[in-house]
Amino acid sequence: MTETTSESLAEFRVRVREWFAAHVDLTGGSAESLEGVDAARRFQSALFDAGLAGLTWPEEYGGQGLTQAHQLAFNEEAEPYVVPTMPLLIGLGMCAPTLQEVGSQEQRDRHLARMLRGDEVWCQLFSEPGAGSDVAGLRTRAVQDGSDWVVNGQKVWTSGAHYSDYGLLLARTNPDVPKHLGLTMFVVDMRAPGVTIRPLRQITGGANFNEVFFDDVHVPGDAVVGEVGRGWQAAVTTLMNERVSIGAGGGGLGRRLGGGEYAALADLARRRDATADPVLRQSLASVFVEERLLELLSSRMREDAKAGRTPGPQGSVAKLAGAQLAKHAAEVGLEVLGTAAWTDDDADAERWTTSLLGAPGNAIAGGTPEIMKNILGERVLGLPREPAVDRDVPFRELRVGGGTS
Repeated sequence: MTETTSESLAEFRVRVREWFAAHVDLTGGSAESLEGVDAARRFQSALFDAGLAGLTWPEEYGGQGLTQAHQLAFNEEAEPYVVPTMPLLIGLGMCAPTLQEVGSQEQRDRHLARMLRGDEVWCQLFSEPGAGSDVAGLRTRAVQDGSDWVVNGQKVWTSGAHYSDYGLLLARTNPDVPKHLGLTMFVVDMRAPGVTIRPLRQITGGANFNEVFFDDVHVPGDAVVGEVGRGWQAAVTTLMNERVSIGAGGGGLGRRLGGGEYAALADLARRRDATADPVLRQSLASVFVEERLLELLSSRMREDAKAGRTPGPQGSVAKLAGAQLAKHAAEVGLEVLGTAAWTDDDADAERWTTSLLGAPGNAIAGGTPEIMKNILGERVLGLPREPAVDRDVPFRELRVGGGTS
């Protein structure tokens, strides 16, 4: 910070612009390949060495201790570039904020700077085959064994587990209390004995989701994040940051936030001589409106962050809007392409068909649209909560999830 303490915001912006122009290839890389993960680590390390990583993070954790205005300036200058940071999104956008808020000082000191430098890639281990939208119904158990814990169970839809070093694991430590009260969060080594990771092949051809099995995995006592039995509160912190990261491009990673769908579609329509069609022009206009609304919502969320307010239900609204925009834009892309959408060796066809095929999975990630709508109804519109007849029932007594059938 000594060389930048007197640096004005305008001078900072110029420094960011010059660094990107000198160091970043506009074409970016694949987020699903191991080469993409290595590229993400190298990029993040270079960003860290340049004093441009963790702009608003405390200096004690490797950050720069700057303002949200600096982060916004950085994002604006990074917008033209496609950088290989997707493998780091979960760690920097979701896990790191959780450790900063509820983790122990030892956990912060051990992991945060390494996460920020790209030395550690993280995932989150919440969803299970029988506990997706109802995460609190999870059955993975952690049983205390002396000062350690022994974990057994299964997680699913874990993005990036196959290349992650660590993960935030939510497990049940007390089945004799209601489901939300018997959970604990742990930091787990993804290469520990007993951890088995099996990638799940997607309709797009990729395999960046995984199922993860825990068979007598020993976790040290100091790996508990927050307090034993208060894992739900820690998980809510992670989930709120997840929805902000997915919906509004949080985390300050400088990737192309929102994808620029309208600009890409307008360019596609011009190149394919499709702009004369009035119905297609109306479809393009509707994508523009949706994208602009999401941009305005994201701007409001960034202003909240600038004011020091904790992410709220707006993150869920943005996540829902982002999922709907991605699906709609992909549908319009295929409308422009027509029968050419399924042509081999066509970059446009590959982009928009992949976007359409990936849209359902992306909509589920971070919470289904139905869950987001419930949050919108209850916490924004003030509508009555959904009935929850199992909220006060000990987990062991539940007919679904608690072990009885």
